[in-house]
Amino acid sequence: MLEYLRPHPENICRAFRVHRIYIQARLSLQHRLPEWHTVHYPGIHPCIVCESLLCLWLILIFFSGRDMFIQTETTPNDDSLKFIPGVPVMSTGSAEFLDTRSALKSPLAIRLMGLEGVRSVFYGPDFVTVSKDSENMWSVIKPEIYSTLMEHFTSGQPIFRSEKDKASAGPQDTEVLDTDSETVAMIKELLDTRVRPAILEDGGDIEYKGFDEGGTGAVKLMLKGSCRGCDSSTVTLKTGIERMLIHYIPEVKSVEQVRLQHFINCGH
Repeated sequence: MLEYLRPHPENICRAFRVHRIYIQARLSLQHRLPEWHTVHYPGIHPCIVCESLLCLWLILIFFSGRDMFIQTETTPNDDSLKFIPGVPVMSTGSAEFLDTRSALKSPLAIRLMGLEGVRSVFYGPDFVTVSKDSENMWSVIKPEIYSTLMEHFTSGQPIFRSEKDKASAGPQDTEVLDTDSETVAMIKELLDTRVRPAILEDGGDIEYKGFDEGGTGAVKLMLKGSCRGCDSSTVTLKTGIERMLIHYIPEVKSVEQVRLQHFINCGH
């Protein structure tokens, strides 16, 4: 606790200047309090003494040089919020944690998943999307999320426990392989360059799950982050992604959403 609150030397003078202004203003109002004094601080109400010390402590924290401003952005999913800490989160790719077992790879994710009401955690390039259950209110959960994010990013701890965990957290689903056909390579390129950036803006992501090249011509995608369970996800797939892929790649006939449970039941 003391390590987290320790102020940087260059900011101490600034903190004391703010504190002095506060004391001057507060003492001017002390006549409104009952007239009784203390031996150690004659003429100053003891409530002001305690309040002053607490104020100084809080100001030192504020000017500690380890504070950060975390922004939030709404997403199309009312149960998902995008938290932007102002520092990089994932250097490449993305990662999603749907339960505590998968979150063991990341110290931050396991802490967030431990908060009451948090259902899933998603890492983007420069943001963290947190999804909650419908029973809990954001007004209750947000302060705890802020605190957890603040403590982690100011501590300098890595997002993942090891480089191996980081590499395995986000699938390289749109990496073009030597075994991919020309059509599959084009699908992956469009998903990576045209679709993914737009969905990341909404705090989510897509994962390529396959293409039925010799049959129905359906591209199979899984939605992640704020897009998972979002009411507008079907509209996103059909009116956005499907139309674009069909326009550029005649071999594509449709886009199908693969849900997690179905994907697990299929043995993947």
